[in-house]
Amino acid sequence: MIVRRNLNPRLIFLYAWKSLLYFLLLAVGVYFLHSYELLELSLPIYTITILSTAIAIFLGFNNNQAYDRWWEARKIWGLMVNYSRAWARQVTTLFHQEQSQIGADWKELQRRMVYRHAAFVHALRVFLRAKHPYNRDRKEYIITKNAYEDLKHLIGKEEYAVVTSKDNPPNYLLQLQGRDLKYARDKGWINDFHFVELDQTLIEFNNIQGRSERIKNTPMPRPYSYFARIFVFIHATLLPFALVEGLDWAMIPVSFLVSFVFLSLDIIGERTQDPFENRMEDTPMTTLSWTIERNLKEQLDETDLPEKPAIQAGVLF
Repeated sequence: MIVRRNLNPRLIFLYAWKSLLYFLLLAVGVYFLHSYELLELSLPIYTITILSTAIAIFLGFNNNQAYDRWWEARKIWGLMVNYSRAWARQVTTLFHQEQSQIGADWKELQRRMVYRHAAFVHALRVFLRAKHPYNRDRKEYIITKNAYEDLKHLIGKEEYAVVTSKDNPPNYLLQLQGRDLKYARDKGWINDFHFVELDQTLIEFNNIQGRSERIKNTPMPRPYSYFARIFVFIHATLLPFALVEGLDWAMIPVSFLVSFVFLSLDIIGERTQDPFENRMEDTPMTTLSWTIERNLKEQLDETDLPEKPAIQAGVLF
């Protein structure tokens, strides 16, 4: 997630340099062809005005839908933070036992369940940043067993080996939490009412994962992004022919700037519609994951807390 107010111009150039070069060369070419009367082709200005209005409406709708997906993803992970803190509080306060009977097993179970939840958050982050299941040709983040390195210090070696062998590691971690919850009830460490309360929190984590997977696995309808880019380039191609008659050489910068504006709107929509791709515009799941782990360990009264992720060049990942 970009947190710096001003964007780096180099990043803009990196994303759009090929298109910008096309806009510039086209405008220069049309100007010289028109100046030397090699091409007597011009368009009425009202034609490009109508086209500009239609494209602006289309891009505005497209960007609204893309922003809704991005904001929903951020709200989902905001719920992850809230319910994670609630889970640690429940696990550390709802267990009960006679003071004389409190032993290492009880305390170890509490610690294991809190640590395992931190592992679940990290695992879900890695799982969501996998390549698009509907576009395997993109060079995106590929999940390997090493991608789950952040889980090693939170769960045992045997559990780590089992979890990372599963097709859906975060879901399996929730399954293990349910088993430990049942074990605690069988031991009498929580009553039936508290068991239901804790299980409901686990269900909320299932909902958070499911809602995240829905955004990840369901792309925006492809005609939106495809035709948006086509319309932007049609507009940019026709624009110099509509402006050259009235603006002469000034058509070059004007045409370039107007085309850049429409291209920027299209790029913004394209890069915000998929918020789990580990890009600088995406939901900062790395920062949120480490924040959750830090909060959970603090709730266990531990002092050796992980460092907060730093802002890198104005970006939180």
